[in-house]
Amino acid sequence: MTSLDEAQPTTPETPETPETPVPPRPDITAPSPGYPGARRPDRSRWVNANGLRIAAYEWGDPDAPVIFMAHGGFDFAATFDQLAPRLADAGWRCVSWDARGHGSSQHAHLYSWTADERDAAAVLDTVTDEPVVFLGHSKGGGMMLDMAHAVPHRLSHLVNLDGLPSRNSWPDVAEHERTRMLHGEITGWLDHRRRIATAQRHPGTIADLAARRARMNPRLDPAWLEYVVPIGATEHPDGWRWNIDPSLRFGGFGPWRPEWAMEHLPGIGVPVLGILGLEYELMGWGTTPDDVLNNLPSKGRYEGLDGVGHFVQIEAPDRVAELVLDFLGDPPVTGGGRTAPTPTAPSGTPPTSSTATQSPHTPDTPTPRPTRPPRQHECAPWSMAGAVRRCTSCDQRPTARHPTPDHC
Repeated sequence: MTSLDEAQPTTPETPETPETPVPPRPDITAPSPGYPGARRPDRSRWVNANGLRIAAYEWGDPDAPVIFMAHGGFDFAATFDQLAPRLADAGWRCVSWDARGHGSSQHAHLYSWTADERDAAAVLDTVTDEPVVFLGHSKGGGMMLDMAHAVPHRLSHLVNLDGLPSRNSWPDVAEHERTRMLHGEITGWLDHRRRIATAQRHPGTIADLAARRARMNPRLDPAWLEYVVPIGATEHPDGWRWNIDPSLRFGGFGPWRPEWAMEHLPGIGVPVLGILGLEYELMGWGTTPDDVLNNLPSKGRYEGLDGVGHFVQIEAPDRVAELVLDFLGDPPVTGGGRTAPTPTAPSGTPPTSSTATQSPHTPDTPTPRPTRPPRQHECAPWSMAGAVRRCTSCDQRPTARHPTPDHC
């Protein structure tokens, strides 16, 4: 979203330790003054994502079908404080979270696109096992594209809010260059971490922090920018500081380029809604309507918003909510995330807070692998790719249709 400000090397604040009390749940107090049409979440909780404490939030009836909402880079879940209430009032349960190192979530030693997706999966695991609606803005939209490809059984619809990455902003990278990129990215990241080890965000007043954000988000209402400061920042003796980890920076996704996510769009099998703000902004991907239309899947729908920039859910929340609700139709009477996830006995590292929810599918609580029943096949004269053993009955290499239990 925006770099917010430059980090300054200084004496670090006291780090969070076991003696430092953790709030029983993430703060959802409404700022004063508020913002017209904005509403803070109805509920919040901590989620233990592989040992990292992630702040999760919900708007709407806890028994309603779920819209799973991912925010963009250098942002936090409050970006949905206008859109989520409108969807919740229409009968949906909106679930979002602060990404690691953002908002109220815990800072991490390292950050990557894949780590953010693992955190997203951990939050989803605490909500339901059923397919739900995925919705993402900006970087969150790219993440939801990747997750739709990786876990297609977890979603029923995909909504992308100006998060369809384009080649326009980044040069393509040949496959053989990606290993070289990995070395360079990791080396650069570690050097950066050493330089920034004692850094903090610059302090200032609420107006100061809002003004810094406005430099990268010039289209947003100054009153909105001041509204989000007390949510995404903390007041210290010398002023307010954004909570975003000072070590985070643009391009900190690892050896990854945004347009790689676009490669997954044509193969998505669920209905897709892509909403694009047509006013160019520095924080956007530079994506054009043709970029989207040329990659739209068979169940895809494209909507371009004239006069709206990258933050479509903030500039035009009513229009975006109308499009999303029209696309989804009436909330399903059954399913859609209404059923809680199957509980599993927690083991390994305990949650970092007494109210933390352990994801039932994290490595800390492995799910036993079911026993595979014997396959029923029939002989065939050709071999299966990669097979090296032969059938003990007919000396044929195994294929996808072979009767004997002694097969690859």
